[in-house]
Amino acid sequence: MQSPSIECKQVLPTLRVGNIQASIDFFTNKLGFSLRFVWGEPVAYAGVGLGEVMMHLAQFPPGSIEKAEVNFVVSNANALYKMHLENGVPIRVPIGDREYGLRDYGTEDPDGNQIGFGHYIYNQGSPIKIERIDVPVRLEKRLAALLADLAAHKGMSISGTLEETLLHTFERIGDTIANPHTLSDLEYIQALKKKHGIDYDVHGSYRFRE
Repeated sequence: MQSPSIECKQVLPTLRVGNIQASIDFFTNKLGFSLRFVWGEPVAYAGVGLGEVMMHLAQFPPGSIEKAEVNFVVSNANALYKMHLENGVPIRVPIGDREYGLRDYGTEDPDGNQIGFGHYIYNQGSPIKIERIDVPVRLEKRLAALLADLAAHKGMSISGTLEETLLHTFERIGDTIANPHTLSDLEYIQALKKKHGIDYDVHGSYRFRE
């Protein structure tokens, strides 16, 4: 299978340690790293950072065979997962939405080194109670078809894709606005525009006539 167009946003190496509390103390109090997070009860996983760079510490049973571990934060873990399955890559942990804010999965190489891939799903924080209402929406036919394909590509409903897009465009960032789409999403959208024959620009809606 041809490799999908995927952005890698972060690479997170993992050190496997015998005493995670001692390791956290060493990195934060001796080396000057900052503690970014801890995970588990008792703590079995932690993130420590230096500037903008972070790495993970993982509690590992004493005497076990140590293998390397590295995790990649990408733009679309679903597309990579599909390719890895089709290529026969051993899947150590099936893909799924995690409580720590990633949709991820784990693989391993021929030597048993663990390699993980995931993308952010922004599900952390307290639930937001809402009430949804039906809104009369009419869209240009080709644009509606693109929206349906894009929602399927992102694993979302059409309503969820619209909500995501609206919330981002309401947010100002410097001299521009937020965008919910990754660069690979935008490449896919360009392909969808060709597929559905969309030949108008972003201001085309002002000239629509039924």
